[in-house]
Amino acid sequence: MRQDELDRVLLMEPEIVASPGFTKSVMAAVRREAATPPPIPFPWHVALPGPILCAIAILWSLAGSIHVPMQDSSSQWFDRFLPTLNTAQMFGAGWVLLGLLLTFAGLKLTWNLAGRRI
Repeated sequence: MRQDELDRVLLMEPEIVASPGFTKSVMAAVRREAATPPPIPFPWHVALPGPILCAIAILWSLAGSIHVPMQDSSSQWFDRFLPTLNTAQMFGAGWVLLGLLLTFAGLKLTWNLAGRRI
């Protein structure tokens, strides 16, 4: 088929025109979408300092409580670390860790169910 024959066949096709109701509904949807305000961004600059300072405080307290001499064996290192574990247990660190673990599991489940759109 040559180019002029193809043009002739295509010119014989009737013109396709959208119905007026379809055009109106599409334009109404476009106007609604244009009128919708943008989402409010999360204030990360306000929210992040708290968790960052908590992580620094935890790391600092752990680093201050662990003193491992080079010549001590591993059992002596554990004996030095045991008071820190007892103090953590006294303040309920196990429950805090359980709460953090459950929170993380819930968030992970939610992200998987949402398809990582967050």
